[in-house]
Amino acid sequence: MTIFNSSAWIVAPIIIPLIGGLLCFLWRRDTFFIALFISLANLLSVTTLLRQFLLFGPLRYRMGGWEAPLGIALRLHGPALLMLLMTAVSGIGITLYARGYFSFRISALKHNNRHEQQERFFWPLWLMLWTALNALFLSGDIFNLYVTLELVSVSAAALAALSGKPASQIAAFRYLLVSLLGSLSYLLGVVFVYKTYGILDLEMLRQIATPGPGLQMALTLMTLGLLLKTALFPLHFWLPPAHANALAPVSAILSGLVVKGSFFILFTLWFEIFASSITANALDLIGLLGAGAVIWGSLQAIRQQRLKLLVTYSTVAQLGYLFIAFPLTATENISQEVWTAVTFMVMAHSFAKTAMFMAAGTIFLQVGHDRIRDLAGIRKSLPITSFAYAIAGVNLIGLPPSGGFIGKWLLLTAALTSGQWHWSLVIIAGSLLASVYVFRVVSRLFLTPDEAIIQECRPHSPLQEWPALFLAIIALLLGLIAPYFSLILETTEIVANLAPGGGL
Repeated sequence: MTIFNSSAWIVAPIIIPLIGGLLCFLWRRDTFFIALFISLANLLSVTTLLRQFLLFGPLRYRMGGWEAPLGIALRLHGPALLMLLMTAVSGIGITLYARGYFSFRISALKHNNRHEQQERFFWPLWLMLWTALNALFLSGDIFNLYVTLELVSVSAAALAALSGKPASQIAAFRYLLVSLLGSLSYLLGVVFVYKTYGILDLEMLRQIATPGPGLQMALTLMTLGLLLKTALFPLHFWLPPAHANALAPVSAILSGLVVKGSFFILFTLWFEIFASSITANALDLIGLLGAGAVIWGSLQAIRQQRLKLLVTYSTVAQLGYLFIAFPLTATENISQEVWTAVTFMVMAHSFAKTAMFMAAGTIFLQVGHDRIRDLAGIRKSLPITSFAYAIAGVNLIGLPPSGGFIGKWLLLTAALTSGQWHWSLVIIAGSLLASVYVFRVVSRLFLTPDEAIIQECRPHSPLQEWPALFLAIIALLLGLIAPYFSLILETTEIVANLAPGGGL
């Protein structure tokens, strides 16, 4: 067995960014180059895991050689692998963009010491958050999911407060309190699971979990906590101020990656571990909340006068599509198709929304504001940024060949096939509303040149523009590699029992 076939590689996506975070915290010099090297090394480790997965299928690694329920296990299945790939690729883009962003602030703006301090703290916090996200995707028991979720929340709250402005600090503190409340609710659910079954391992719980009062209470508590962390309507109140007031690289991290972690756990619990305890009524309720998020978030995005707030509320809307998929899984023969759609939408949204926040941040630095009505003609001085925003918007609308198109098309097909046509109306309405708020900005960027604004733009690093375009193009072309992602999802056993039973 060669070194590249060793199952110990499953630990690498956790260890590599952890080492990088510690080095950035201790060294504090040349931290960008440390972060860039760690980003590339992490991508190599995830690529190695992809090779192993295609050769050997889902992987399970016992930490210290101890078997469950006493030991801790890491597991790699199709959805987890795709989330690791998504985070690795987005992470490289975020790392490059953050370098250009902070370099511009330090060289072109005042208060250099404060900006240097922000960059100094950004790198270790970012790599620690990356560590926690990778550990979350690979965790094999529900308590370790709680630990990693808490680490993600603490790192994200610290990053959200990094700008030092009163508005961002208040929003970050509110985010921290909400995250702690959600984590506490999830932890209470874990307590009920352990009291009922005496184990925490996900694979063992999947085999023995049966509907009952203890499991119903546990699922209710864990679901409420995770919905709060995912910012599903109407529990989204903390998200707009936290994302809109953070530094641009932080906003990209929060919207593109962080909210995906709690959704991943919810997906795992509902449709892999405790699928037999989920009722059709519970699925419909989640679907209604998702529909509310799509419509309300889109309408709020249309109303916004600031670009960053518009992008923030579009996050609320786009997250709603993920939950519209829940009631569609009630039809057993299309459940695999539905979760393929969800996976595509998660990845496409991550790349597109990360690119959008990068573009919004670059525009704000260049112009000094993000008032939409005053952004006319930005394409003249920031053509790459403008095209990046427009391409990412294509994905949010759901136009081919983007990943958003594939995801929405699969959801529409599933809704019509299962006879739940009312969900298809929400999906179509959401796409139409998305086209309104996307073209509202694009029309200002491309169709109304304004020489006064053009003259205000300053020389800047290519790192402020190219990473956004890179991620936007990935989101656009995601649909072209759909068969390969479908192969990865079909290899795993995670969707073997998606049809709901009786219980919650």
